Amino acid sequence: MPTNSTLKHALGRLRKLGIRITPQREIILDYLITHHNHPSVETIRDGIETKLPNLSVATIYNTLKLLVDKGLVIELPNNDGGIRYDFFGFPHYHVICENCGKIVDVFDDEYPAIVNHVQAVAKEKTGFQITGTQLEVSGICPDCQQKLQTHEPNN
Repeated sequence: MPTNSTLKHALGRLRKLGIRITPQREIILDYLITHHNHPSVETIRDGIETKLPNLSVATIYNTLKLLVDKGLVIELPNNDGGIRYDFFGFPHYHVICENCGKIVDVFDDEYPAIVNHVQAVAKEKTGFQITGTQLEVSGICPDCQQKLQTHEPNN
């Protein structure tokens, strides 16, 4: 789906929920849709500074909290204890490098079936009312694999 229509669709979802669309909310949401870098708040601030030079970090945090609460954005804990953010308009899961922390989106047609299965099993085994699922896979990215192989001593 083209980015412009993705933004329009996301803004439409917010309007249906009774959320007022401010320029700040639209620019932050547009940044998340167009950048697949799983940014921190600081990265978002730096990325939108030319469009909103005086935007406070508190406004960014508040906007992200709203977008997370409304299910358009998810939080991804970082290895250093921080939080990174990801537009979740298209369900997907993440592969995270254990070495460098790189996060890659994986879009898979089977994802909804996998999530349904995991949620059903979790509910059955725990009695929890399941409200959401975030799937993460960890490993070593190709760049780190290459770096690690380069630094291994020859025997």
